[in-house]
Amino acid sequence: MKLKLTINGVVYDVEVEVEEDAPTLGIFPPGGNFGGMGTPAVTPHASPPAASAKGIQAPLAGTVANVLVEVGQAFGAGETLLVLEAMKMETAITAPADGEIAAVRVKKGDSVAGGQVLVELK
Repeated sequence: MKLKLTINGVVYDVEVEVEEDAPTLGIFPPGGNFGGMGTPAVTPHASPPAASAKGIQAPLAGTVANVLVEVGQAFGAGETLLVLEAMKMETAITAPADGEIAAVRVKKGDSVAGGQVLVELK
């Protein structure tokens, strides 16, 4: 069975094998109320972090493992700007286009939330 999932604006094409006698998990209600289980974390591996005209945001919650840029530094598209760590996995945060760093909002060891601005661009 082929499915198309959209998570945080990222579209995933997923192929799933379905067993005839497989138990079901039930239906999760819209709005993220999972009966006290918390909101499940999903890491979009196929897309770059969100970028606005002013900054690059964390695609997930985690800890800053390394900051590779400083204020005033020029960078190229695809260059790694910093690295986040979540659940013992590292995620490289790369530049969506050429630019220059206006401000670095985090330092190594900082905890960040998904959507938090990590660096601001000129």
